[in-house]
Amino acid sequence: MNQPVFVQIVGAPVACASGVKDTWRDVAHWAAEQLKMHFDRRVEVKYYDLFDADCPPMPAGAKLPLVLVNGEVASSGGKIAIPVIRRKVEAAMEAQDA
Repeated sequence: MNQPVFVQIVGAPVACASGVKDTWRDVAHWAAEQLKMHFDRRVEVKYYDLFDADCPPMPAGAKLPLVLVNGEVASSGGKIAIPVIRRKVEAAMEAQDA
């Protein structure tokens, strides 16, 4: 069996009038559930806070939220889009099978 495709999502808490929200972490967990339902054990998803010691390095010009698939940028800034991530995961799986 091939190694699972590794999806890393990097975000940060957001300060607003009502306090600090961890919205990207919540969305990342929802995205992980969606990807696990579709790919099962063939995908591994991990969320990082930008300030975590083990956070992957930010590529030059990257914006939050940052989504990496096997270390390559899938999206930077905007939103965490499941269709974009799914296409990148599928491409990574095809590359593993080749």
